[in-house]
Amino acid sequence: MAYLDQFLGIVVQQEASDLHIGEGQPPKIRKHGDIMPIRAEQISHEEATRMMSEVCGPNNWEIFEQRGDLDFAYQMDENSRFRTNYFKQSNGYSAAFRLIPTKISTLEELGIPVVVKEFAYLRGGLVLVTGPTGSGKTTTQAALIDFINQNFSKHVVTIEEPIEFVHDNKRSIVTQREVPGDSISFPAALKAALREDTDIVLIGEMRDLETISLALTAAETGLLVIGTLHTNNARKTVDRMVDAFPAERQPQARAMLANSLRGVVAQLLLKRVDRPGRIAVNEILIANAAVAAIIREGATQKLQDVIVSGRAQGMQFMDDAVWALLEKGIVSPHEAFMKAIDKNRFKPFLSREEEALGYAAGSVPDDEKRLPGNFIKPIRSAARVRAG
Repeated sequence: MAYLDQFLGIVVQQEASDLHIGEGQPPKIRKHGDIMPIRAEQISHEEATRMMSEVCGPNNWEIFEQRGDLDFAYQMDENSRFRTNYFKQSNGYSAAFRLIPTKISTLEELGIPVVVKEFAYLRGGLVLVTGPTGSGKTTTQAALIDFINQNFSKHVVTIEEPIEFVHDNKRSIVTQREVPGDSISFPAALKAALREDTDIVLIGEMRDLETISLALTAAETGLLVIGTLHTNNARKTVDRMVDAFPAERQPQARAMLANSLRGVVAQLLLKRVDRPGRIAVNEILIANAAVAAIIREGATQKLQDVIVSGRAQGMQFMDDAVWALLEKGIVSPHEAFMKAIDKNRFKPFLSREEEALGYAAGSVPDDEKRLPGNFIKPIRSAARVRAG
């Protein structure tokens, strides 16, 4: 067993989402959105080196030493897989490990609106799954791909950095490509997908102009493209797609997006108050003639009205979805206020202290939150590191 596994095991045991390790600080986990240390002692350079180098292999370690960053997936055991990022920072080595469930949840289990399944029936176009980092976008995408895999005979190509959820072939063929191991870049892999008899392509991250441009082209030529952006709602998503282009190309980009966009699924995670954990909340935009016209005009401020008036089609405005959770007592007024677009709508439910301070009164600073006891004892010396 790798030395790091005892730390990752705590993530699994505590039903946490992430492990953070870094020189000069205690190891910490993120549980239900909060970061807390799992021991008092700080991580030394020797301990960080042992933790990180042992699980990535000598070739990856050399790349990390040269570049200062490294992304890969680590399979601790058959039930525990982690998306991993190594990075250098002012105090030395650091790493973040995100637990990836080995079982792919269904859209129903995730609480995603049933209308999202309709995107699986599309023969082409662009569907965007968006949200901030850690909002569960990849989990929702995996559930949609698994639904396609079980119910359709398609060739699905995923382009990821790194591969997170592993899909077994069912009715469909699912080809998973990792950047940079299987292809040098997202644009290169996307170009190749056009020659691979592909029906559906999933782009793990649309982060640059070339990838966004190629995604629009692929969607216009008949592929169903499912992409990811780090935006909180449908309006920001459309703006981000267009703003990626230089000013002189933006009219063309708006026209392409108006023709190819089929829908946006924006997602946030909110802390629950009815029980421990978090819950996904979604804004759903389904592209229709009105949406296409708004995108061509560049009048994205009108999208909210289209979403609100499109409930019969399955559309859902983010604040309405948050409001529904608040009414059911699933989330607190403070949590609803913090995640809402129109904060004035939720402000009357805040206490005076919360309204004045902007956060829940009496909340405990992250560094003071700690799991009971010291789960892991530190390595005391470099000699013990070398001895293993």
